[in-house]
Amino acid sequence: MLALGAAPLLADGFGAAGVLSGKNKEDLPPITLSAGEPIAQGPWTLKSGTYYEFEIVGDGSQELALVGPEFFRAIWIDEIVIEGLEIRPLGLDSVEFDEAGEMEIGFLAIKPGRYYMKIPGTTGETQRIEITIE
Repeated sequence: MLALGAAPLLADGFGAAGVLSGKNKEDLPPITLSAGEPIAQGPWTLKSGTYYEFEIVGDGSQELALVGPEFFRAIWIDEIVIEGLEIRPLGLDSVEFDEAGEMEIGFLAIKPGRYYMKIPGTTGETQRIEITIE
């Protein structure tokens, strides 16, 4: 019975890893946390069921955070990698950079809708990234 349930994933070409296979992975442009600079190049349009990875780069010019609780609840976070350390959280509300550094987040887009991530306390459009999951 279990083998029959796996057949549709294999038929789609994902292989034994299913939606976590390399064929279902896309890299997104990085988000940059820097005083007075735009955080992203433009909005993201994601496809539900696709695995994505992106980097957040803090240049250390200021202590900056990135919040997006609704977005983080619409995805399944596979892992967060910081300096080679892999973290597998049950959920996430925000991240903060007290000094220069990088992190990579790998996730599966799940719940269709319109979301955002932004630097808290800011109102400018360049301090926010709009995200649509289709």
